[in-house]
Amino acid sequence: MEKENRIEFKVYGRRAMFSDPITKSGGEKLSYQIPTYQALKGIVESIYWKPTLIWYIDRVRVMKPIQTESQGIRPIEYSGGNTLSLYTYLKDVEYHVQAHFEWNEGRPDLAQDRNENKHFFIAKRMLERGGRRDIFLGTRECQGYVEPCRFSEGESVYDTTEELAFGFLFHGFTYPDEAVREEEQNKLTARFWRPVMKHGVIDFIRPEDCSVRRVLRDMDVKTFDEKNFQGLNEFTAEYFNEEVGRFGMDAGSL
Repeated sequence: MEKENRIEFKVYGRRAMFSDPITKSGGEKLSYQIPTYQALKGIVESIYWKPTLIWYIDRVRVMKPIQTESQGIRPIEYSGGNTLSLYTYLKDVEYHVQAHFEWNEGRPDLAQDRNENKHFFIAKRMLERGGRRDIFLGTRECQGYVEPCRFSEGESVYDTTEELAFGFLFHGFTYPDEAVREEEQNKLTARFWRPVMKHGVIDFIRPEDCSVRRVLRDMDVKTFDEKNFQGLNEFTAEYFNEEVGRFGMDAGSL
């Protein structure tokens, strides 16, 4: 990478549910006090994503007070019928996020699509339009919204809070095509860490630096072809040169 390829944005919504994945199968749900790395990565990928690249979350800034609200839900049971569960959401959330992308070295078949300027400016344009796909704050019923901002702009209610620890939390999943460690190749791995907020800012460690990890199961690298990926033809040199020519640009200058 020749440049940082970094974006900064604000994400906000009426409520959020950043829960431990173990609770996704049913029962009571209680949100973490802060967004997980995986949830923020999912938000960035909803703004713009291609299998050529991997988004890394650098930092998150908590802008509004951490507060919760509970709601009675009647989810459908796996055995049939309904049950009553209590979901505890985060209320009225807003975060400033800083992220950047790097090439996915696990996708050598897409190496010809590694054009920094193209992906960076598409990502910026999609951010200005509110993302390519719907934004969710942890779960589908929690609608979110994104817009560009400067990470340091505005005041956070935690600007004067020197340090606040959140204990042992889920960090994210490592999928087979993103695995760096040899023992995690062709595996689905869960990562955990102990985040600490300083003056409203949480600096995320990189996925490969999480010391607590657990391999969940075997998983093959997903294959992208013309059957499941409409953008596949963008990776051909002929298609890229045609698109560049439409705008009267030189492919070598991009």
